[in-house]
Formats: sequence, C-alpha cells, structure tokens
Amino acid sequence: MKVVIIEDEKLSAEHLAMLLKKVDNSIEIIQFMDTVKATVKHFEEGLQCDLIFMDIHLADGNSFSVFQQINIDSPIIFTTAYDNYAIQAFKQNSIDYLLKPIALQDVQFALDKYNKQQQSASKQLIESFANSYKKLTEQYKSRFLVKQGEIIDTVQTSEIHHFETKEGLSFLVTNKGKKYIIDYTLDQLEQLLLPQDFFRINRQIIIHIQAIEKVKTHFNSRLSISASKIEGDAQIVSRERVAEFKKWLDH
Repeated sequence: MKVVIIEDEKLSAEHLAMLLKKVDNSIEIIQFMDTVKATVKHFEEGLQCDLIFMDIHLADGNSFSVFQQINIDSPIIFTTAYDNYAIQAFKQNSIDYLLKPIALQDVQFALDKYNKQQQSASKQLIESFANSYKKLTEQYKSRFLVKQGEIIDTVQTSEIHHFETKEGLSFLVTNKGKKYIIDYTLDQLEQLLLPQDFFRINRQIIIHIQAIEKVKTHFNSRLSISASKIEGDAQIVSRERVAEFKKWLDH
C-alpha cells in the first residue's frame, strides 16, 4: 500500500509513519507534505497513492482548501486535534479520523476500516465531511476589513497577533506590528473568532495561539505570557480565566 502523510508537525508525521509500519510493514510512505501549497502541487503533478493521512490544519491554512483547488480520488483518513464538540460533528460522517495524540490501536482500527471501504465512495464521503466542517466553522470570521487613511484592506485571521482595547477603542494588531482601529468590542470579537485560535486572556487582550512565545506562573494564582507585541499588565492572564486558558492551550 502506498501512503501519503500530510502533516505540518514533523514529530507528528514521524510518529504516524512509525505506527503505520508497526501495523503493516508492507506500507510504503511515498511522500510527506506540510502545506496546502505543496499538496496541491504534488497532486497536480500526478502523485498517485492508495491512502492519504491528512491533518486538518496545515502550516499555510486549512486542508479543506485543497479540495477547492484540485480533485483527489484517493481515500483520506483525517488527523485532528479538535475537542469533543467538533469530533461529534465529524462522527456523523463515515470518513475515519485519528484524534491526536494518535495511538497504535487507532491506526489499526482506521486501516481495518479503510480495507473494508469501497474506494468509489471516498469522494462523496470527503465532500460530506468537508460540508460538516464548513457548517461547524462558518459562523467564525476568516478576515477583517481594515482602513488606513483612504486605503481599505483585509487582514486574514492567520495574520493577526492580537486584539486589544484602549481608551474605549478596539485595535487589531498584526504579526508585523501594524495596528488598525476596528468597529468591534472584545465581547463581540469573542463570538466572531475561531475558539481554538484565539483566547481572551483578560479585559484588554484577545490573543492568537501562535503569538504566545512563553507562559510563566505569576503571583496570586495567575499566569503571565510572553508575546512580542504585548507589554506590562496586558500580558497577565486573569485569575478567573487561568483554568480555561490552560484547557485552551492543551487543546
């Protein structure tokens, strides 16, 4: 069996490869990819395989965007770090998934199920799975309209370092340090942002998971984060948010 692994975390990819070999030593892993761009490129160039293991979130975006650009006929087993509410949505479909951290028995079960599936049904199942994911996430914004002088532009959520409020105004701060006034309160933003990517650490700041460089304990049962574009008390995770913040990091 020829297998492709699409995973942006090198250790996770190597771990999955090891588990596959343990289940079936005849499995040949012919390609590792870590981005949407690379995936599209390789399959456009004619890459053929029997089975694909695909992480939902890749280095440069959501893996479902692959299917908007190319057709893939090979069956797919998705890997995901989603928590239970998302997994319940995915269970309504017949495509297999592996919940990280992946165990040997999970791979065995998924491969057993794959061997029983009709490959002719894979395309329909993928579309159904993608639609389920779309319904799950369509309520969340993927970009924000911003204005600087007379110029109007958009900022993708992946480019956002954090949101902050100051003197009654709300600001969007990008990874490059650009700051824009936006017409949303932090309370409103909490409802508009994908929960797995953004967390409100205190009254002033909603931060992107990728912006957090380090987390340290702080006095009075609080936590302090290190983030390049946030300073002073704005770095402190409110005591009442600490427990939920730890769960968020763990997910």
